[in-house]
Formats: sequence, C-alpha cells, structure tokens
Amino acid sequence: MFLNKTLSILIGSFFIAVGVNVFLVPSELLDGGTIGIGLVSHYVTGIQVGLVIIIVNTPIFIFSWFYNRSFFYNSLHGMLFSAFMIDLLYPLHSISEHHTIPIIFAIMGGIIVGLGIGIMLWFNTSVGGTDLLALMFARSRNVNPGMVIFIFDFMIVFTGSLIMSSEGSLLLSCLAVICVGITTSLVSAAKQVQ
Repeated sequence: MFLNKTLSILIGSFFIAVGVNVFLVPSELLDGGTIGIGLVSHYVTGIQVGLVIIIVNTPIFIFSWFYNRSFFYNSLHGMLFSAFMIDLLYPLHSISEHHTIPIIFAIMGGIIVGLGIGIMLWFNTSVGGTDLLALMFARSRNVNPGMVIFIFDFMIVFTGSLIMSSEGSLLLSCLAVICVGITTSLVSAAKQVQ
C-alpha cells in the first residue's frame, strides 16, 4: 500500500507539473485551487508557483491538523511533492511558449492536471489546498463537496482573471478547470468500477 501511494504521488505530481508548465503557463491560463493562486502570483510577480502553493497551504494544513488529521496525513506529501515538481519542471514552459494555441492548451493542460490529481485520489492522497478546505467545509455542512470545490475554483479563476485584466483568459481558464474536473471524475469513476 505504501509503495502504491508513493508511486501515485510521484506520477500524479509529474502529470500536474507537466500540465501546468507545458500548457497553462505559456498561455497564461489559470487553474482552480492553490495551483490557480500560485499561477496568478507567478504571472503578476514572477514568484515560483510551487512556493506560493506551500505558503497558501500552510494555514489550511494547520487547520486540518486540528480538524481532521486523516485529511492532513493524506494530503501533506502530495502537496509538498507536487509543489516541488511544479517548480523543478518550470523550465518546460519554454518548450511551447512561442507556439501556443490557447484553446488547445487549456484543454490539454486541464486534462493532464486532472489526470495527475485523479491518480493521486485513486490512492487516497491529494494536493490539499482549497480542495481540502472545501472537503472539510462540505462535510461540516453536509453539502456536495464537488459543488463547493467548483465554487472555490470559479472564484479563484474569476478573481485571477480580474487581476490579470484578461477577458479571454477567464473563458479559457474556466475551460481548463472544467477539463480538470471531468478528467479527475473519470479517473475516480474508473477506480469505483474496479
């Protein structure tokens, strides 16, 4: 079980990092959650995406330590390793930065990030962040966690697009978030079929 979880974190983090750096960064697209917050910060200030993910996640993880330790333990390694991989593989953005097709990059980026998240969820781990916060909120209020995550993600993408003053970015980033959600759901559904 430990080996499976470790492999899911390694493979999932790799897919997330590739999706972010090869497809989202070159087109200045956003994702939801702490990855989206990291991307907005990167586009506006140049700060590393993974570093922002760790900073934003710190209070969420402190809260989860007291609220529900299983959330904490199941997400900490995934969050740290995916943040590290995103920054480590950042040079990949130069592969496609001069040849972007924004709508294709939004779809591909969303699918690859969603695949990475889905692989992690397959073995009960995650990247934590606002998804973790949304899950805790949904459980405490007995509401659908998917809807809470969607609302959190939309608010991050909408706010990020306002900060970046890019109308096209909002629509394409929403498309990327939808692709992340669909792919993650499909991977999760595949596990339930097994």
